[in-house]
Amino acid sequence: MWALTALVFAPPFPVWALDGGASEVGVEELDRLLSLHQMRKLPAGSRAPLDTLQRKVDEGFPEPVVFSISGVEYYGCGKCHDGEALLNSAVKRMRDVVQSIPRNAPGVREIPFRQYIIQTYQDDLLNPQQFAHATFDTIRVSPGAILIDKRAYGWATHLHETLHLAQPFLGHVNELEAYGLNARSDPRFLILKHPYFADVAKAFFLPDFDDIVRTVFSGKIRENSSVPAEVQLYLSAFDAPVLDRLSKTTAELAPLLDEAGRLNRERPLELAYWSDRTGIPSLALDLAAAKLTTLPPLTSTEETRAKAFEIFSAQMGKTDNTRLGYVIDRKKESLTILQYQLGLTDPAERLRLYFHFLKRRFLAGGKYNLDAEDKTEIADYVRDKVAKTARILSYEGVSPIEREEGEKWREKIKKEIADYLGR
Repeated sequence: MWALTALVFAPPFPVWALDGGASEVGVEELDRLLSLHQMRKLPAGSRAPLDTLQRKVDEGFPEPVVFSISGVEYYGCGKCHDGEALLNSAVKRMRDVVQSIPRNAPGVREIPFRQYIIQTYQDDLLNPQQFAHATFDTIRVSPGAILIDKRAYGWATHLHETLHLAQPFLGHVNELEAYGLNARSDPRFLILKHPYFADVAKAFFLPDFDDIVRTVFSGKIRENSSVPAEVQLYLSAFDAPVLDRLSKTTAELAPLLDEAGRLNRERPLELAYWSDRTGIPSLALDLAAAKLTTLPPLTSTEETRAKAFEIFSAQMGKTDNTRLGYVIDRKKESLTILQYQLGLTDPAERLRLYFHFLKRRFLAGGKYNLDAEDKTEIADYVRDKVAKTARILSYEGVSPIEREEGEKWREKIKKEIADYLGR
């Protein structure tokens, strides 16, 4: 009813859409708002729209932050929006977000945040499919990202991208930790980003997790809508009993998420390497579970266990993902082999074998063993990731702050590689 009422009575270009506090709307209304706030094409021969509003803010941040928005006049945004008011709102929300991170992500002490760009245009640094991007002390957000965060997600994207600024390297573990932060604020993200959480959740806390995933993702989606499918499910596919169960599971996962984040800050290069080498998005959380939980007893025979561990070892030993650029989830491959070659029909037992393998391979003696067979494998992997990421610095439109911090990051990782090889 609210969505229909808003559709009828709201002004054609709602001034409140990008300003003020958060409030949830329906899919129809959000679709209308997003269609009015699409990223635009750059002027011919220009790297950015001609008009830019910019402000440097000291108060409430660890260091001065430059807030900016371009194209308010060029694209006609000024007909309905006041550019200075948009910057005021941006400063307020980012101050709240930055100050909330240490409270909700234990171990994060400082957030290197120097720049926030509301990007009304599309380019190599932010395209319409991305919505938001964080790198080199800078967050870039589209108007669509702000709308979705304000009218649906409760600023989850801003929390997510801000945490990325504080993470030491790259890879699956960064997304795991950031989506874990989102799930703590709103348990719907536990399902929407289920590849990061599913196996630990169903093995230790919520056995019917996969059933909940299937139910949510079978929800009705409006085709040809400006609202991404995930956002539509967020708004319509969860009932109160399910949310209560997910909230409990998220609370139970919290110590494991803390441990995964701690491990990422302690061993970022090795953890990124193993996550990519195995192709397992949830690896950091899986390792935390293998270390901190009491593993359930195995029911298979000794012979079956031995064969299963051999299969896991062979799959995890492959380096095609890091050497050849493949994207193969070695956990899924192993579990499939256990099912069809070993005839292990019980999915719970297959998963129990996986966690017991992790404990044997990566946690013998109770300490993490994340070394590769040859340390230079990890060093080469990291150098390759740095080279690919640093390409951003050559893009047109990259800011002086991004360029400066990108060079610092490149030197920092270079030193960390040397330190790792010297250990």
